[in-house]
Amino acid sequence: MPLCKSLNFKNRFINLGPEFYQEKLPDPVTDPYLVDYSPLAGQLIDLPSELSPELLEILSGNQAMEGARPLAMTYSGHQFGSYNPRLGDGRGLLLGEVLNKEKLSWDVHLKGAGPTRFARGFDGRATLQSSIREHLGSEALHGLGIPTTRSLAVIGIRELIYRQKPELAAILVRVADCHIRFGSFEFFHYTNQPKNIERLADFAIQNFHNDICKEPERHKIFFRRVLTLTAKLIAKWQAVGFVHGVMNTDNMTITGTTFDYGPYGFIDSFNPSYTPNLSDTHGRYAFQKQAEIGFWNLNKFAETLVTLVGADQLEEEIKKYQPLFNGFYREEMGRKLGLAILDSDFSELTQDMFQLLKKNQSDYSNFFRQLADYPDRIKKSHFDTSFHSWLDRYIKLCEREGINNDERKIKMDAVNPKFILRTHLVKRALDKALKESDFSEIRRLRILLENPFEDRPEIFNKYNIDPEFYSQDTPNEFLGNQLSCSA
Repeated sequence: MPLCKSLNFKNRFINLGPEFYQEKLPDPVTDPYLVDYSPLAGQLIDLPSELSPELLEILSGNQAMEGARPLAMTYSGHQFGSYNPRLGDGRGLLLGEVLNKEKLSWDVHLKGAGPTRFARGFDGRATLQSSIREHLGSEALHGLGIPTTRSLAVIGIRELIYRQKPELAAILVRVADCHIRFGSFEFFHYTNQPKNIERLADFAIQNFHNDICKEPERHKIFFRRVLTLTAKLIAKWQAVGFVHGVMNTDNMTITGTTFDYGPYGFIDSFNPSYTPNLSDTHGRYAFQKQAEIGFWNLNKFAETLVTLVGADQLEEEIKKYQPLFNGFYREEMGRKLGLAILDSDFSELTQDMFQLLKKNQSDYSNFFRQLADYPDRIKKSHFDTSFHSWLDRYIKLCEREGINNDERKIKMDAVNPKFILRTHLVKRALDKALKESDFSEIRRLRILLENPFEDRPEIFNKYNIDPEFYSQDTPNEFLGNQLSCSA
């Protein structure tokens, strides 16, 4: 079978040597079929608006692609606070790094491509259910303007695999700026390989932070960059109400990108203690803990760089995390509230707002959309009476800034989504896919969430999308819903 020549592979990572990976071809599958394809993700690597049969065969592992050097990456990491030395890409393969027409490099990665030497006895496959969830989650966060891996496609494969029960299998095709994790460094740190830590750090600097290559303190600056990007990422999560669910160090990247979607969720009825992960019985990764866990993970990452930077310097750098996070988060909340003067009055207003949201179990996303309409289009009667004095204070701060209500609404609606990936919407899509082999709802949600801030009548009519159905509060029976990691 001829090789596909449609992508321009660079394969930079493979130059690091076999200590960093295992070369392996994907395991072929029988009769693969397309579940969903994201043309917007495809644009990153110059693919057309539809996935060709040839590319479907390639991305399912049945056909080689010219220039690709598939490999499973080596890493370890801390999972729920405990170090696990035996991780690595047990079911994932980095096909290679694709250089697009704009000379930007993107990793193309298969999740569920068969077992590698890191598989720890597992089958190396992904479930259709988890693949659809990651597909929708990553594209939803991109639509919200949050750095994330992208999902190019979900490919169904006609295999049953066993988790808690028999499940349909699939391959998720992921596109990302980088697959280097905190855990990539941890593996070499805990196996006492300082030279490989330095090689990996220099590789990361050269390829992702090239402007500091010649700096004498490049490793310290590199850590500062990762710290800053991580603080900014988590501030964005908090602002939109996204809960990752599994913030292990092997799920944190050096580019500050949302990575590896498991039992994630979005806050609906406001509950800062919410965790979507059924296994997280102590709430380690709850919504209100994410900034703290980011700090904890960065400390573990810092430990791996001690031989390059020095403990004292790293300690000074890590102290910058909390002020940076606070600043980024304050800016995000200012934009959500349509306010630019972020002084003590603003801080007090915000704190009181969260208390009221929690007390009233208000829908987090819809609250801000309604607030944008206040007071011209929505009266106080639309809010619980406990909000009334708060609303008066809010309007006074708006008046202080000299912005009229129409301008404020435009600004707020541009950052506060009308549509989020609510649990019941995902379940609806999964039920249709798993029970009826109907993938239309997956496509509908993906298209809806490409731009979650506005109604798009022409597109919505074309795909039979009812904006009022998709924007309503989460039904009570789905509030606080949790999933296992395997789901």
